[in-house]
Amino acid sequence: MNADAAGTKLASQKIAVIGAGLAGLTAARILQKHGARVKVFEKGRGVGGRMATRRIDEGRFDHGAQFFTARRKEFSDQVNALQANGVLGPWQARWGHKGPGGLTSVAIQEPRFAGVNGMSGVPRALAQGLDIVLNAGVTDLSRSAEHWNLECAAEAETSGYDTVILAIPSPQAVALLTGITDFATEVAAATYAPCWAVMGNFTTTLPIAFDGITLEDGGPLRWVARNAGKPGFSSQEENWILHATPDWSLANIEESAEAVRDFLLDDFACRFGVTDAPSHAVAHRWRYALVLASAGIPYFWDPALRIGACGDWCLGPRVEAAFDSGLALARQVLGTAI
Repeated sequence: MNADAAGTKLASQKIAVIGAGLAGLTAARILQKHGARVKVFEKGRGVGGRMATRRIDEGRFDHGAQFFTARRKEFSDQVNALQANGVLGPWQARWGHKGPGGLTSVAIQEPRFAGVNGMSGVPRALAQGLDIVLNAGVTDLSRSAEHWNLECAAEAETSGYDTVILAIPSPQAVALLTGITDFATEVAAATYAPCWAVMGNFTTTLPIAFDGITLEDGGPLRWVARNAGKPGFSSQEENWILHATPDWSLANIEESAEAVRDFLLDDFACRFGVTDAPSHAVAHRWRYALVLASAGIPYFWDPALRIGACGDWCLGPRVEAAFDSGLALARQVLGTAI
């Protein structure tokens, strides 16, 4: 079925997309463009998932996804369009690596992009024109006759959906899919590692010659970055992001945010010779941060029940993987429009 024919049939369809990260937003935009009546349910206070920016009086912190690359044509086209509209730009940073032998410079082979004035600007731009309900965690799915009904934490239209797309982390998708479709067991094979992130604002410039540093020296940190060099950020914003390793984050997953903040800041100070204390610092726990084992296919789809699942966990730990997965599932829905 071509897109025009699919669009004619989609015009009578109600589609619920659960999750407003990049995969969900991508799928929702494509399906709405082809005529479907799409409603997006997002349990958080904003869109974007790990493409997040924390804003405080002292500045901004991209405390989730730090940057992304574009390799395939479809995502490159999306990146180029967003860049032309001033939504994102290349992150012209000084890259470093800290291993057992010390701190060294790294030359990158492909551009690294970030949102202008914050990573969250990218999903906000993609969300424009979509019907999105925030603070709307979906807790259950049920089917009556040929339609889907949702149980939701917010007041919203939750019944009579022809198609449901789950664009949420695999463990959350499994909780909703178990007992509904056979592919729930395959979704469960995709796993995540957590990540503790610390945001620290300093009033003086720290004596570190790099803006983004990967650490592989056996300590609890795997990444530290100065946000000041990102597109749209003031060079005066001495705001640093610290990401702990997956192993350390998992071992300390239930530790208090205050204890994690203090421990990782102390480690950061020790490793980089930082003598000043931050004027403001806070820790954030990403329970589903990094895809460890992907499903190995772009999406899941049950044509009889018209329910599907997508996300970076389908393909791998990259922002582009989330886009590719949402795109692929949307095309599947278009091709099987009733």
